[in-house]
Amino acid sequence: MFYSVLVTAALAVNAAATPFNTHVVHERRHGPAHGWTKRSRLQENAILPMRVGLKQSNLDRGYEYINDVSHPTSPNFGKHWSAKQIAEAFAPSEETVKAVKAWLAEAGFDDARVKLSQGLNWLEFNATVPQAEDLLKTRYNVYEHKSNGQPHVACESYSLPAHVQPHVDFITPTVHFDAKVEPVKSKRQLRKRQSAQANKPARVVKPGSWTGWLPKLGRMLPSRKSIIKELENCDEQIVPDCLRALYSFPQNTSANSENSYGIVEYTPEAYVPSDLDLFFANFSPAQVGDRPNPTDLIDGAVNQQTNKSFDFNGESDLDLEYALTLVYPQPVTLYQVGDLVEGASFNTFLDAIDGSYCTFEGGDDPTQDPTYPDTLPGGYTGPENCGGFAATKVISTSYGYNEADLTPFYEQRQCAEYMKLGLAGTTILYSSGDYGVAGNGNECIASNGSFINGDLGGTFNPSFPGTCPYVTSVGATQVKNNTNILTDLASGTEPEQACETVIFSGGGFSNVFPLPDYQADAVNSYLTNYPPPYGADKYNNSGTVRAIPDVSANGANYVIAIDGEFGLVYGTSASSPTFGSVITLINGQRFDAGKSSVGFLNPTLYANSSVLNDITEGDNPGCATSGFQAQPGWDPVTGLGTPNYPKLLELFLSLP
Repeated sequence: MFYSVLVTAALAVNAAATPFNTHVVHERRHGPAHGWTKRSRLQENAILPMRVGLKQSNLDRGYEYINDVSHPTSPNFGKHWSAKQIAEAFAPSEETVKAVKAWLAEAGFDDARVKLSQGLNWLEFNATVPQAEDLLKTRYNVYEHKSNGQPHVACESYSLPAHVQPHVDFITPTVHFDAKVEPVKSKRQLRKRQSAQANKPARVVKPGSWTGWLPKLGRMLPSRKSIIKELENCDEQIVPDCLRALYSFPQNTSANSENSYGIVEYTPEAYVPSDLDLFFANFSPAQVGDRPNPTDLIDGAVNQQTNKSFDFNGESDLDLEYALTLVYPQPVTLYQVGDLVEGASFNTFLDAIDGSYCTFEGGDDPTQDPTYPDTLPGGYTGPENCGGFAATKVISTSYGYNEADLTPFYEQRQCAEYMKLGLAGTTILYSSGDYGVAGNGNECIASNGSFINGDLGGTFNPSFPGTCPYVTSVGATQVKNNTNILTDLASGTEPEQACETVIFSGGGFSNVFPLPDYQADAVNSYLTNYPPPYGADKYNNSGTVRAIPDVSANGANYVIAIDGEFGLVYGTSASSPTFGSVITLINGQRFDAGKSSVGFLNPTLYANSSVLNDITEGDNPGCATSGFQAQPGWDPVTGLGTPNYPKLLELFLSLP
């Protein structure tokens, strides 16, 4: 779905075009999100919980701030900010608070009705439907999701007074359609859950719309004897030693107490302890009994063991089996997020590791993000976790949205938080997606802005949060068919190509975020030297927008233990935790040398692309095209390439 984000140059036009001549359109979407249908006008007696997000100070300087501590030529490289420094730098101005409160008071919402957050980040009040519609010059409707009839309240656009708009980030509920859709369960799954937990609610929520993001199961192996551990056969099966050989990193031998690596999972996705031990017994016997340490349970999260199948356990088993093994004996922190009823969003996790984010720019969106305490039967009844959980130095997440699923304001707010985490010294990694230039579930964007099956064509559909310029987006490679990696590595031949088995590496160009300076030369070089054969009807070819992925790692034929058996899985879901493991090992070496964590990676990697293995073969088809082509240098298929541990280590140890 495309959105109209109106900027200053368009304000006069909008003001003249609207009957409310002092107002300008703040957000608009062209039709409902995929799967939603408008059903009726919202009844006038409904009460809407309104939230106004206030603009923060100095967000326009965020890139300047993070570049100062992340660029390899900066004398302040590695001098990361404290939480106090970050909070003070971005506090909203008194002028902003006064301007918005004055507007609300003039509309009849006096101080007694409006709650101002302690951090002065948002204003909250209740309004009837006529009051909210008059305030925002809009009309509210009820939408219904095609999968289960779930209702959702939204409008198509809303307007603000011209003098108020610069002080407001976004308002909810309005145009956002990130509602958590409860999937229809199979009768078999429902019977299993109901019989095992007869006294608990039968519904189990999946994390947002991310089911298309989960790893793909290729096939189950007949027995553990079918596992191939020889490095000569890494083109058929990937095991931990294959990754160590491909990227030249050693088996870790020590843990540094300052070092930390976090893996994020969203309930009901859960790892199976016996699967970890089955994997360890075959690939790292000393780790039998090893578990994520500690497990941070956020907002009533549980590591549920009732529903066991690849859909429920595949992601968590994959992430933890490889992360734990590749960095052992360095502990790995599991962030398990959300209860079994509400589920969770990325914002839920960010709230937990940074309490200020709970109220930043209006706080979370109750039409999109979970609300706690959860009043539904069986829900988490405690308060929302705002802070209280420490951010690890590397955080890998193997879930994602289509960028077009969300409004630009929502994405920009979240992106600013990734910037702040980078300022604090945390590396944020997200997988880039598994459908090439198409989005989750092979969806592309039709000319009218709706989603369509990618086999029918449509505009390319990039992922989020990877398109946020403060995130390191990780694509996928595979060992070339019939390739002995030992022979290729010994001869200096690159044994990998872009992944074209079961999945295709997600990549493309943002429709929201501008091209960051650190990436400009690489992207412009690609577009100039290897211009894609598509026009603006297929992708944002302006050469002025953020492009993904940044890097890549193997994402095909991973052997995992799943529900007591072994299987082969595929996806950038494997690539991100693998790349994160390499960075965690480098952080350990920096801490041993008395240095800080590497923090935000991108400026250093783009300025020193030779520390990565350039991938020059393969493509990422989608939307009825062959997608983009891997080429020398950066490309929107595999980014700058795969990790070369010795070169990366030498580079980062040479920096302050």
